[in-house]
Amino acid sequence: MKKRHFLLGSLGLAGALTVGWTLLPPRQRLNTAQPLATAAGQAALNGWLKIASDGSVLVVVPKSEMGQGVHTGLAMVLADELDADWAAVRIAAAPIDRIYNNLATVVDGLPFHPDDDGTLRRVAGWLTAKTMREVGVMMTGGSSSIKDLWLPMRQAGASARAMLVGAAAQAWGVPAAEITVAAGVLSHPSGRRAGFGELAAAASRQPVPADVALKTPDRFTLIGKDLPRIEAASKVDGSAGFGLDVQQPGQLYATVAMCPTLGGRVRAFDGAAALKLSGVKQVLAVAGHHGGTAGVAVIADTPWHALQAVQVVSVSWDEQVPAAAFSSAGAMDQLARTLDSETGFAYFRTGDVDAALKGAARTISAEYRAPWLAHATMEPQNCTVQFKDGQATVWAPTQVPGLARRAAAVALGIEPEQVTVNVTLLGGGFGRRLDVDFIGQAAAIAKAAGGLPVQTFWTREQDTQHDFYRPAAVSRFSAGFDAQGALVGWRNVSAGQAIVPQVLARVFGLPPSLVDSGPDKTTSEGAFDQPYEWPAARIAHQLVELPVPVGFWRSVGHSHQAFFMESFVDEAAHAAGQDPVAFRARLLKQHPRHLKVLQRAAELAGWGKPSAPAPDGAPTARGVALHQSFGSIVAQVAEVSVDADKTVRVHRVVCVIDCGTAVNPGLIRQQMDSAIVFGLGAALHGRIDIEKGRVRQSNFHDLPMLRMADCPAITTEIIASDAHPEGVGEPGTPPIAPAVANALFALTGQRLRRLPLQLA
Repeated sequence: MKKRHFLLGSLGLAGALTVGWTLLPPRQRLNTAQPLATAAGQAALNGWLKIASDGSVLVVVPKSEMGQGVHTGLAMVLADELDADWAAVRIAAAPIDRIYNNLATVVDGLPFHPDDDGTLRRVAGWLTAKTMREVGVMMTGGSSSIKDLWLPMRQAGASARAMLVGAAAQAWGVPAAEITVAAGVLSHPSGRRAGFGELAAAASRQPVPADVALKTPDRFTLIGKDLPRIEAASKVDGSAGFGLDVQQPGQLYATVAMCPTLGGRVRAFDGAAALKLSGVKQVLAVAGHHGGTAGVAVIADTPWHALQAVQVVSVSWDEQVPAAAFSSAGAMDQLARTLDSETGFAYFRTGDVDAALKGAARTISAEYRAPWLAHATMEPQNCTVQFKDGQATVWAPTQVPGLARRAAAVALGIEPEQVTVNVTLLGGGFGRRLDVDFIGQAAAIAKAAGGLPVQTFWTREQDTQHDFYRPAAVSRFSAGFDAQGALVGWRNVSAGQAIVPQVLARVFGLPPSLVDSGPDKTTSEGAFDQPYEWPAARIAHQLVELPVPVGFWRSVGHSHQAFFMESFVDEAAHAAGQDPVAFRARLLKQHPRHLKVLQRAAELAGWGKPSAPAPDGAPTARGVALHQSFGSIVAQVAEVSVDADKTVRVHRVVCVIDCGTAVNPGLIRQQMDSAIVFGLGAALHGRIDIEKGRVRQSNFHDLPMLRMADCPAITTEIIASDAHPEGVGEPGTPPIAPAVANALFALTGQRLRRLPLQLA
């Protein structure tokens, strides 16, 4: 009886504590658990910046720089509130600490419609943010870097500024309110002046302000300007350090040959021939780490020696794995057959769509398909590890330093605290480097090197054939219209794999029974979460389990769902006998921001006016697409022609984006260029074909990228806004495929419903 009372009392206390915890605000994101490490002459004012005696401001950035300009953007946000001299701003790497955990991505991943501002969504977002502050991960992804750190960086800058002012006021014996700060200098009407470097040490001893007032947009001095990238000069002169640039004393090099069948293992190997070659140190088998495929590795003096030697290793593969019976062509038909009997999990519904379609004067339907895709980062996977005296140092181009540390620790059999991670520049990420398979593999290889650092690198072929691919999907639509051509009903259900359960299982080791228990927003994002004001609609996704490793690919579910959705919206406009822009506008009456973006893109592109012939004289046509993703609204108009050999040419793309406050407009335009080129390459060429568990594509000869000669002229306009910043890195990718497909329909009359886009 006493035990029962104790148990009930404990449960009641736990419930009360839980309720109390949920009501408390999230814990601070200003100071790290341990003070930042400082060099001689430096002072840390909080967890986000250090100031050196020479006046240099070192902004501590926990996000990975992979070409998106995030180091520059985040430094601008902090430096603006600090009133720093931009010429004195530098970047410092963040340690692994909970204040740097990414809150925005996980909150945005909750399966709510953007228009849903109800209590459930607010409470779920609140609790998720609090939880991620404690148990989340440092991560660069989900186009969230500026969004996630917009307030913490500003608060850090404003707090440090107040501490500098406090130090000056104390030293000068004047009221703090009389001190002004500009370009790294504090001034008083009496003529007293001091630079940040002179006051930094004293400022670090000031009490941290309990609350600080942030600037209003009219007082910004850096935010909103086209400032050049902080790392630009290093990329021009060759001093920039990417993963493959790491060079440590005594460093060896390793490359791998993994089982050609996804998930396969090594049955036996003979490395004798390789060991006879010059410069070869070791040949060893390596297991598959964190969802990766097993293989053999060669450690050698140089990359060349390793590459030559791995080719002569004799391997007997164990390919009796689930993927061995899998072929992509048949799987696409399997996805389609699934939709014959399954209605899927509904992520969005309004009205009675069955009744609306049944009573419609006219209905149309269509099926769309998109293939698996590889990330094809310009820098293949690589990682350098030194394991010596029970401690490990990792140099890696990773998007998740905390998870990278954990992966290395698991492979080496040590605690994460015994691993130091140095994040290099990334030669492309696109979501591939959210996985840590190559980190664990590199650590396991380095363990055999007797304390010497080993850089493990993949060839392009290994990278292409052992990726975590963008899921393939099939989507079916039905739309109904009344006698006047007005839309009355919209039904959409897609089928494909889910990414999140796989990632949680392979990266965190969570059991499938736990991670498969709820909906994965990424399966239907880009379909259910769009702004269109449907009279009646049901939008759903049917999960299908397949033995293909899938992962986050730039813009994730939006990358294919936007193609499906915006192409069928165009079909609906055609069926209704309406202009595609006007048709969309009628469905956006309660969404003025979206309508403004759509209409401005149409205006810039000359929508409704004849388009000029292509340089070779071929006729051209325009297509439009509107899409919201990662909080940003993007409209694109593509202008295309077709060669005599049916090659699709995209000559011009007009892009308009509303991403809230534009921290650095130049970087945003660059990201739109990048996203459009990335998405266009996938739309015209991208596909991964799998036969009996083996990926057919291997390098850029059969997985072509968009070439410079085929790149269209791109014009980007940013809608002025004072709203909270939203995502930029990914939102430019989803609209390009449907914009091109819709232009091709306008030009040829062919409705292309499969990616990549190929004319009959």
